[in-house]
Amino acid sequence: MNRRRLEKGYVHVYTGNGKGKTTAALGLALRAIGHGYRVFMLQFMKGSKEYGEIKAAEKYLADLTIVQSGLETFVDKENPSPEDIALARQGLDMARKVIMEGNYDLVILDEINVAVDFDLIPLDAVLDLIRNKPPHVELILTGRYAHPKIIKAADVVTEMHLINHPYYDGVEARKGIEY
Repeated sequence: MNRRRLEKGYVHVYTGNGKGKTTAALGLALRAIGHGYRVFMLQFMKGSKEYGEIKAAEKYLADLTIVQSGLETFVDKENPSPEDIALARQGLDMARKVIMEGNYDLVILDEINVAVDFDLIPLDAVLDLIRNKPPHVELILTGRYAHPKIIKAADVVTEMHLINHPYYDGVEARKGIEY
């Protein structure tokens, strides 16, 4: 492998109730790809192939791999289905494998904070990933409700704060903007 690697990879957390967590992670992915890095994104709790980032990666971005580990339906926090839990844990296993193999320079675990908050995956397993990642891997964790221990373990933490959104006026999620 003769490609350039990051000297030191950091851990980023994008959290909060505002829009833009996944979008920020994808912006960082695009920037990294522009400099010759390889990016892997695992989307927890998402299962629809309608997301624009999946279409763009398949068509234009050979160095961005996106895998989904969830159903197309929303997860009921109070009563997640056994399938929701199984898919989240399979996603965690895949994330662990990808991170530890070290073949990707930037790894995005999209909505992992929500998966932890919904008890789909254990907090300690995520903290273990953070502690044991290879030094050259930049790790991004997105989603609302980031646990304080994840925030403490991170090097960069950004909280998106919602001030206003067309959703309040009854506007549904728009293709190409929200997904």
